[in-house]
Amino acid sequence: MMPSRSVCVFTRVNDARYAAGYLASGVRSMKILSPLSNFSSQIRALSGISGVAHDKMTDKAVFTRDKVLTIHTMNPTVKKVEYAVRGPIVQRAVQIEKELKEGVKKPFTEVIKANIGDAHAMGQQPITFFRQVLALCSYPELLKDNMFPEDAKNRARRILQACGGSSIGAYSASQGIECVRQDVARYIECRDGGVPCDPDNIYLTTGASDGIVTMLKLLVCGEGPTRTGVMISIPQYPLYSAALAELAAVQVNYYLNEDKCWSMDVSELERSLSEARKYCNPKALCVINPGNPTGQVQSRQCIEDVIRFAAKEHLFLMADEVYQDNVYAEGCQFHSFKKVLFEMGPQYSNTVELASFHSTSKCYMGECGFRGGYMEVINMDPEVKAQLTKLVSVRLCPPVPGQALMDLVVNSPKPGEPSYNNFMKERTATLSLLAEKAKLTKEILNTVPGITCNPVQGAMYSFPKISLPEKAIKEAKALGQAPDMFYCMKMLEETGICLVPGSGFGQKEGTYHFRMTILPPTDKLKILLAKVKEFHQKFTKQYS
Repeated sequence: MMPSRSVCVFTRVNDARYAAGYLASGVRSMKILSPLSNFSSQIRALSGISGVAHDKMTDKAVFTRDKVLTIHTMNPTVKKVEYAVRGPIVQRAVQIEKELKEGVKKPFTEVIKANIGDAHAMGQQPITFFRQVLALCSYPELLKDNMFPEDAKNRARRILQACGGSSIGAYSASQGIECVRQDVARYIECRDGGVPCDPDNIYLTTGASDGIVTMLKLLVCGEGPTRTGVMISIPQYPLYSAALAELAAVQVNYYLNEDKCWSMDVSELERSLSEARKYCNPKALCVINPGNPTGQVQSRQCIEDVIRFAAKEHLFLMADEVYQDNVYAEGCQFHSFKKVLFEMGPQYSNTVELASFHSTSKCYMGECGFRGGYMEVINMDPEVKAQLTKLVSVRLCPPVPGQALMDLVVNSPKPGEPSYNNFMKERTATLSLLAEKAKLTKEILNTVPGITCNPVQGAMYSFPKISLPEKAIKEAKALGQAPDMFYCMKMLEETGICLVPGSGFGQKEGTYHFRMTILPPTDKLKILLAKVKEFHQKFTKQYS
């Protein structure tokens, strides 16, 4: 492979010593384009470089040298990072959208992106109250306008008073605005039936992802067999594998039980941990509940079992609970790890270290772009907590508009306030519609021979298993592709539907899946599911 080059152009052809200095600093080759032959000879003498060419038409000197930063000299851990939900399929989908705009004929008229949980991009409407308060915070002159309800104005005034210079354009404290952290603590106490929450244990974050990566940074250390291992569910959300690759930590896989609606199994956790201890030092266990990409809601008994396992094996627990309001299936209920931990008694609540995460991006809010979130830490060593506070301070603070939005999520309109009825109407409508689409997705996919879909109990995704003909598997491997990547790419090219192959999330050897969101509007979701059904039947026939 040819090395990367940079080019230096000199017009000061009379300054041979100046040009030679560049050669000495790393220039590997040069071409002197100058009528001054003594200039090139001076450079050769000063730099030891030969092979100088002359050009009677110009007096410029042109040098090339190796790039400082190349694919060979960059941080090697970054090259190992992969993120399936914005990977090759999505990049091709973007190209196809451009081609459609340019008039290129396709078997479809639009790309339907069902690859990522971006609710507003898929048509989900913002909650009016949230946007009213954010508008007031962004442009306080609107506080004089009678079109805004008084409770929205009061929320905006309170938030602005907590900001430097009464502006959300000012930095906040690194841990987050104090009154917002207080509101988060009250929300958690209410959610968990009165379990105490200390605002000092709350860290506002740039979405949940920021908090998760920050905690992983604190956990990872060691070399070789002492290197930190982190247990993550398979299938997993690729943030975890990407962050672990970047940190050069050891990814320790444990498999969810697809036959039991993607439940967790302690015997599988024990198997995974036992194997991992042969080559690394497992220190943390990550759980996503409700699940992404699998859409399951773990039972209370399951959560108890996981907490006992973590306590026995001395593991730090990380609970990703960003879909806590997205629970649809009858008989399912969200149980926070913190609530269950404290209900199990002081033997666990005083000892098990736990970090839990929430955000403004999912649930009924869907406000991904504001990048609001929080994490709560329980039983963290005070010295480590000081280091955590130091670490978050390096990035100054999370986005203040995101902090304001997080405050509105945890301090939404109360009964009797002007905005309450409309807020509840919008919230209920959004969640009810998601529940309908979850049921519709499961029912239609299960009518397709060769596709099996578990109930979408919660979150925003289905993760159906697909049966692929052996001929298709062989063709995919001949092309150097995972079979489900081959399948999803074919679907994109033929139908305009953008899904993510299960191989991007991890799956048991010999099984194939895809992840799709349930977020498109109902009419478009029906079209999407019909096209998936038609494509799968055609694909199966073609390769049988």
